[in-house]
Amino acid sequence: MIIDRAEVVVTSPDRNFVTLKLTTDDGLTGLGDATLNGRELAVVAYLKDHVVPLLLGRDAHRIEDTWQFLYRSAYWRRGPVTMAAIAAVDMALWDIKGKAAGLPVYQLLGGASRTGLLAYGHASGKTTEELFDSIRSHQEQGYRAIRVQTGVPGLKSIYGIASNATYEAMQGVRYDHEPAQRGALPNEEDWDTRSYLRHVPTVFEAVRNEFGPELPLLHDAHHRLTPIQAAQLGKSLEPYDLFWLEDVTPAENQEALRLVRQHTTTPLAIGEIFNSVWDYQQIIREQLIDYVRSAVTHTGGISHLRKVLDYAAQYQVKSGMHGPTDISPVGMAAAMHLGLSIHNFGIQEYMRHGAKTDEVFQQSFTWSDGYLHPGDQPGLGVGLDADEAGKYPYVQAYLPYNRLADGTVHDW
Repeated sequence: MIIDRAEVVVTSPDRNFVTLKLTTDDGLTGLGDATLNGRELAVVAYLKDHVVPLLLGRDAHRIEDTWQFLYRSAYWRRGPVTMAAIAAVDMALWDIKGKAAGLPVYQLLGGASRTGLLAYGHASGKTTEELFDSIRSHQEQGYRAIRVQTGVPGLKSIYGIASNATYEAMQGVRYDHEPAQRGALPNEEDWDTRSYLRHVPTVFEAVRNEFGPELPLLHDAHHRLTPIQAAQLGKSLEPYDLFWLEDVTPAENQEALRLVRQHTTTPLAIGEIFNSVWDYQQIIREQLIDYVRSAVTHTGGISHLRKVLDYAAQYQVKSGMHGPTDISPVGMAAAMHLGLSIHNFGIQEYMRHGAKTDEVFQQSFTWSDGYLHPGDQPGLGVGLDADEAGKYPYVQAYLPYNRLADGTVHDW
């Protein structure tokens, strides 16, 4: 089963997506997600100029061999661009193999370990009233676990607050994870850590008083804190029994998490910007985290992220795969198949894509009573409408960035 054709499709229905489509000599097709939010064209060039020429004529059944070939033969390993490109190839090959076998991908990974995937949604508000309305809306949509992001008094616009979004192409669609915003330059937002650390515990106290102790609550600090600030936040949130506290400090400094662990029992989720098992080796081995946050799309695909999660399972660390709207429906399907099959599944991030995206990508997954299931179509269960995709050309877009009151650039 030889790879006969490879196409890189760039489309921007509700936001930019990069999709690799492989076709075999007997007509089977496979899709892979290579979207890298705000840096999409770097992956497009890597695929078109360097990867696609290496794929033509290869046996589509040899998934592991192809993965190792693309990773090791480049010499310059790892990094988000390389691993997103390899991930797209890996997903597409699993999609093809599933179609050839007449089975959904999760069956090829060992079958289902559960009947569905618990998912969390993103509630947010500049004020407590607005936040409560958002939480209630998510509960009405069926979510059983909810991430809480709050505005901070004195700050005009910060990460994760949907009502702050200025993305003109949203056309009335509320996103609780800010999409990359269209324009020649990224938007500038403001930040003050002390105000944030004072305010966030009061918000979680109000949420618990309003919604009770049973609702699983999550929060994302989004890399903005130093290690001691992260420890302070984790400790201050302990009374509110968080499901997890995410990305409390830039985890490239892995030893920093030792300090955080010394001061708080709040569970930690790390790894949204990681892209290989080597990024996780120390923090999993030393049990400095509780959940692996990587996306299939950014971590070498199903093959590599499964190895990360198998390693994590030895230390009772669970999955919490990245799944906002900058992961395409193809990448989300891959996450669902992987999550359904592994034993150490924790929770799946799930944000609904816009209507235009759903027209470009036909999806077979189900959402019922707070649980996702990838469906039982052969392969990943996602199709691509080329005509619809062609209606939405790439638009330059960037994620925002932060500045402190004195003008210093700060982590967003």
